[in-house]
Amino acid sequence: MPAFPHPGTGLPIADPYTVPLRAAQPTAAEADAFFAKMILSASGWRTVFAADGREESRARDITPAAELAAATAAAVYADFLKKRSGCASPAVVVAMDSRPTGPAVADAMTRAFLSSGCRVRYAFIVAAPEVMAYARSAGALPEDDDRKVHGFAYVSASHNPIGHNGLKFGLVDGGVLSAAEAGPLIDDFKARMAAGDRVERARALMEAADPRAVSRAYSEATKWKREAYSAYALFTREVVTGGADPALQNRVYDRIARTAAERPVSVVADLNGSARTVSIDEAALEALGVRMEVMNGEPAKIAHRIVPEGESLEPCRIELERRHAEDPSFVMGYVPDCDGDRGNLVVWDDSIRAARGLEAQEVFALCCVAELAHLAWTGALRYDAKGNSLDKVAVAVNDPTSMRVDRIAAAFDVDVFRAEVGEANVVGLARKLRDKGFFVRILGEGAAGGNITHPSAVRDPIDTVFAILKLLTIRSDETGPGLFELWCDLSGQSESYHVDFTLADVIASLPAFSTTSAYENEAIMKIGSADHAVLKDRYQALFIADWEEKKKDLKNRFGFASWEAIAYNGTEERRAIQRFGDAGKGGLKVQFSDSDGHPKAYIWMRGSGTEPVFRVMADVQGPDRRIERELLEWQRSLVARADEEAAR
Repeated sequence: MPAFPHPGTGLPIADPYTVPLRAAQPTAAEADAFFAKMILSASGWRTVFAADGREESRARDITPAAELAAATAAAVYADFLKKRSGCASPAVVVAMDSRPTGPAVADAMTRAFLSSGCRVRYAFIVAAPEVMAYARSAGALPEDDDRKVHGFAYVSASHNPIGHNGLKFGLVDGGVLSAAEAGPLIDDFKARMAAGDRVERARALMEAADPRAVSRAYSEATKWKREAYSAYALFTREVVTGGADPALQNRVYDRIARTAAERPVSVVADLNGSARTVSIDEAALEALGVRMEVMNGEPAKIAHRIVPEGESLEPCRIELERRHAEDPSFVMGYVPDCDGDRGNLVVWDDSIRAARGLEAQEVFALCCVAELAHLAWTGALRYDAKGNSLDKVAVAVNDPTSMRVDRIAAAFDVDVFRAEVGEANVVGLARKLRDKGFFVRILGEGAAGGNITHPSAVRDPIDTVFAILKLLTIRSDETGPGLFELWCDLSGQSESYHVDFTLADVIASLPAFSTTSAYENEAIMKIGSADHAVLKDRYQALFIADWEEKKKDLKNRFGFASWEAIAYNGTEERRAIQRFGDAGKGGLKVQFSDSDGHPKAYIWMRGSGTEPVFRVMADVQGPDRRIERELLEWQRSLVARADEEAAR
């Protein structure tokens, strides 16, 4: 069968001219059953796409019902893109992560896009931040340029298990659609999937695609992949350094390279067969003299669980220990998820003489220190003689981000704002803050790890790695203090700074908090309540009764003197809500403060928008893990009891 090699992967891109459509088509009942399992949110439209229906399936085939859903989604987005761009034949980038079902989903979408009048720029396996940087760059080109694009459709289920897949859509602003933009798109998709002729329309849409046009779209994949790679490499340089000014870029990159030559820094990357295996990582790091050793670097050869948490970090941790024993310059490793838009770290910790995985909240906290110190180092964040910030700077995070970020921000005298879980919500909040005059350099979802660094609008592990590299390499010299010394001075830890500091010293300087990991077993619950507002109303009554019973003990043992309920919906935070059910399907936090009104801890809950689970967590100031465990156990008990009452 004719095939076109994908640049750098060795994987074939099958010519669909020789691959006929399925002879079978789904029944209406099969289409309805598939659609009923889809989770639709601004963060992505996801379900199990593998034909055998197994979450951990490595099958490449998808069912006819899955084809129907993919083609219908493409038709919906094509209409949206035409209206939004004002172009009758908009150009759409179609790309995917490295899941087995990606090509089959993308094929159904490609055919539907072409039949809908779109011009397809098929790029095969591309990391999510790369496709977004590409759309941002190519979207700025004039209409008569063949490389111009108007939006993208990305086939991915992010950190979900390998048998899952899904869809993300975006325009040319560097991110996915906002919640406000995605809502009408989801409504249109639901309406079409409920229409009486849904099966026939989707089938006709795929069959109407000109085979020559489909074949041409695939044959040009190498061209569009190269365009994406180049755009991403240039954009990453702008993100890492904080601007497009060549002088600023050279200042930052030269400092990294000069220090790396004097104090070598090496990195282990367990790419786990992800889309990052064919991205810029190795070239970007080694160009600055940072050595990179790659594990599981063959695309689509997914070696272990996709979500980069807990046990998924273990192979990288073991390899980092082995490498460090041979060469002490190996001090860090990272593991991305399948689409490569998030990644968590393992580090060599001198304090315990071993490698260890960092919690997601630690990773984000480190990135906040790095990027806020970067602002101070470049002069974008200035202070008066009393140490008060002269610039209006903010950090945007999601609701379960640990309060250690608030402590970090307070040291830099910048503000923290919170949105509901979901990258689109956090990005949307940051845009609102910029409209109000704030400079938002760093944002993200602390509970998920990784960071979004402006002007990027998506998490990116290469930006995470560079944030840590800047902490290690932009050191104090004759021109002034480096990033770590700036942080130590501003946070009242001047005595902790010394010229030969290591990454372990930086980590030890972070504010001490004990926080539930979002992916540990105790953080995930299965509930029967479909109406989360009713569940939260029941929870409120139980919480208040428990509080009255426990409050003396909680104050004596933990210093909790009062509590406040906070709701998070989209980009909105509502404090001191009187009715917990007003949070609806959004996040609900109960925050505990001491007698002086200073926040000390919180418990939090929210139903996932991308998985059929209910998440809970606790965050407590201080290193005592036992307090976090006790609060989490209380939270789980409250939710379980509320679920039982709501189900009656």
